[in-house]
Amino acid sequence: MSAEYTYDYAIVRIVPRVERGERINVGVILSCADVEFLDARIELDTARLLALDPALDLEAIRAGLAAIPAICEGGAGAGPIGELPQRGRFRWLVSPRSAVIQMSPVHTGRTSDPKAALERLLDTDRDHPIGIDPQQSYLRC
Repeated sequence: MSAEYTYDYAIVRIVPRVERGERINVGVILSCADVEFLDARIELDTARLLALDPALDLEAIRAGLAAIPAICEGGAGAGPIGELPQRGRFRWLVSPRSAVIQMSPVHTGRTSDPKAALERLLDTDRDHPIGIDPQQSYLRC
């Protein structure tokens, strides 16, 4: 039987117009300190974003999203934040902000394989807003 580890994760969201509160889930950041794991997976659906706001600056959004995995990886290439310890980088990434790129509150889980948990969470949460059952297709955006 393999060991199970506690992990923390947050959903990466794009909120095109903060004042309207509409959002699209585009990724997941997962941290598992027990096995020194910090990674993110991002999948951007530009057609859905542009349906919410055709005037979005997609290049700025892509650049902001590209910084997330770089910060997870750490090192000088990720700027000053990349030099923080792994847990500090996670906390910085998931801190609340009022911007187009936002994070959900942090949630906790258990797994024996953090990489597989990251993929599972991405598959579960990227295609529908948090709180809406993907099986209920009439609720899908």
